[in-house]
Amino acid sequence: MTVPQRMKFGVFMAPFHRPGENPTLALERDLEIIQWLDVLGFDEAYIGEHHSAGWETIGSPEVFMAAAAERTRRIKLGSGVISLPYHHPYMVAHRLTLLDHLTRGRVILGVGPGALASDALMFGIDPERQREMMDESLGVIIRLFESTEPLTVKSDWFELNEGILQLRPYQQPSIPVAVACVQSPAGVILAGKHGAGVLSLSIPRDTVRQTSLKELWSIGEETAEKHGKTLRREDWSLVVSVHLAESRKEAMDDIRTGSGREVLEYFGATLGHPAPKLPADQIVDFMVDHNQWFVGTPDDCIAGIERLQELSGGFGGFMIRVADWATREKTLHSYELFARYVMPRFQGTLAGIHASNQWASARKEGLQANRIAGLKRATEAYYNPRESVV
Repeated sequence: MTVPQRMKFGVFMAPFHRPGENPTLALERDLEIIQWLDVLGFDEAYIGEHHSAGWETIGSPEVFMAAAAERTRRIKLGSGVISLPYHHPYMVAHRLTLLDHLTRGRVILGVGPGALASDALMFGIDPERQREMMDESLGVIIRLFESTEPLTVKSDWFELNEGILQLRPYQQPSIPVAVACVQSPAGVILAGKHGAGVLSLSIPRDTVRQTSLKELWSIGEETAEKHGKTLRREDWSLVVSVHLAESRKEAMDDIRTGSGREVLEYFGATLGHPAPKLPADQIVDFMVDHNQWFVGTPDDCIAGIERLQELSGGFGGFMIRVADWATREKTLHSYELFARYVMPRFQGTLAGIHASNQWASARKEGLQANRIAGLKRATEAYYNPRESVV
């Protein structure tokens, strides 16, 4: 198993907001979360692109990322993801390059084929072609990032005549790229073809055919080798829903209503995805029991991440899927608990703390004797100044 010395941590923000609430305030809460993550020391935040179905309301990751960049100092901002079949590849490359300069290199290009069938229907895109369109588009975008040679491409869905980016990427050698992988091998195959990072958006389940995390990574590595590229486990991030509190019961109760509504009302009733045949208030128990969500204490989350490391063979990033399940205060507190107690366990920052603590503990009798001797001498020097003079 390959485990990085310092794991990256971040969030994947679709976002998910139940219809019926103020959408402006919901977006403001999304920005507040990213500000809070920046304060807490999270590494990355990925922002989604969706155009229909009423729950996922950010239509332009780039616009949202620009607003978030003005409110933060250090956190990197990724598109999570730009749905490449919806856009001319030159426009994607140009917008991300501009944002790369405006943020002084805090941009990651996350790409996918498009998650919502309703979006594809509105745009007249054949769902069976979305992944090949993504592949074609990403190849053009990477060539635009990496070369100043005029590029001409004539496709059946876009045309580029002697295209050159006026702005070159701020980051060198180029803007980092990550490919979303949900349940099919298509994402890791594309990542391997281009030597890109991988965002695994769910723990594999049997929607079509169950492919284990280790198998997915092997497919990506084989593809990379065929194309003379390299996939790095440090650039592989797994995305999981997380909510933490001081006790497991409190954490479960915090999200019992909100999480059930999201699964049944959105993924089930709106999108038509398979959903557990359970009352809404029992969804969280089902998802935790089946290791799909990490809900509980920081120790529960640590155990879950360690389990995923074993199942996958090792990955370099862990992303929390942002959810609007609990109150604002409990949601922000969950991220704080994660930063205080989970992140240090996988970043090597506790090694010196523990070593120093154990060193002092092993010498406590002698150290106490020295402390008492020092106090005694100081006391005698005050009350018997002549006797204390050597």
